[in-house]
Amino acid sequence: MPVDPVQLTRQLVDIESTTYHEGRAGAFLHEYLLVQGYAVERMPVSQPDRILTPGAGDGDRFNVYAAMPGVTPDVVLSTHMDTVPPYFGCTEDDEFLYGRGTCDAKGIIAAQIASADRLRDAGVKVGMLFVVGEERDSAGAKEANLHPKGSKFLINGEPTENRLALASKGSLRVELRAKGKMAHSAYPELGESAINKLVEALHDVLAMPLPVEPEIGPSTLNIGLVEGGRAPNVISDKAEAHILIRLVGPSGEIRQNILQTVGDRADVTFSLDLPFVRMRKVGDLPTMVAKFTTDIPSLTAWGEPFLLGPGSILVAHTPDEKIAKKELLEAVDLYYDLATGLAG
Repeated sequence: MPVDPVQLTRQLVDIESTTYHEGRAGAFLHEYLLVQGYAVERMPVSQPDRILTPGAGDGDRFNVYAAMPGVTPDVVLSTHMDTVPPYFGCTEDDEFLYGRGTCDAKGIIAAQIASADRLRDAGVKVGMLFVVGEERDSAGAKEANLHPKGSKFLINGEPTENRLALASKGSLRVELRAKGKMAHSAYPELGESAINKLVEALHDVLAMPLPVEPEIGPSTLNIGLVEGGRAPNVISDKAEAHILIRLVGPSGEIRQNILQTVGDRADVTFSLDLPFVRMRKVGDLPTMVAKFTTDIPSLTAWGEPFLLGPGSILVAHTPDEKIAKKELLEAVDLYYDLATGLAG
């Protein structure tokens, strides 16, 4: 019986799998793909020393790889099984499925499995790779890159509204940590405010010019987290901020500028650096530029990359996440057409 991508999306969305808690989703996919006749492999991925958020599946986490027994794939369809918090299950109306992961990226998993079902029937050597940790640090993709399967092409799935991406921005995650000296707030001269130093450094970082790529657009900078201090009446002895920069080129110059701008006001750590990627156009598929980052830079051993998927990134990571059922079905055809074209 052919795979129903709408029904499979419902099943996947109803499994909580926020980052670090992907175990139950991985186990479901492992069993589902075994029943479909694939040889299925689990690739263990280590947990961080400290799981940041409580949730389901705090135990083992692993990537899932599937292909027909003994087959070296020409094309691998891939996306991620983890989602951002908070979790909420699947609901629907006549047109849409709603819920965490519907477009980012469990609907994509379902469309890829349905397409792989058709591709193997057509004689295409196809594999599937579903990874953990994309929403945080690409830990699953980095582990998978140590275990390539000989594929020539990688079709990665992210919400691109069923358009083929010609480029995707990179990501540079920056952490600033300022240190100070506690004192009574009535006597600030006896202390040294870490918060003041951090705020001044952030003000100067925000004023930095960022590179612009004419065909892609500007780099962007977001200060996503700021915390520190002890109490309103205490001069703060510590403060930190986490910054994410979307790259349109190499990160080297930006890294140097941040170090020079911050100076000795805070310690600077670059905790993630995923490069900007360009990809080629194929056939007459409509195209776009992804302003977000994907696992593609961490899957370099899996073949020439392409980026395509149903759903809109504008509703991903929001309380209104959804995917059109019609778009899911269209994605099955698009994955099939792209994979057969590449393999042929």
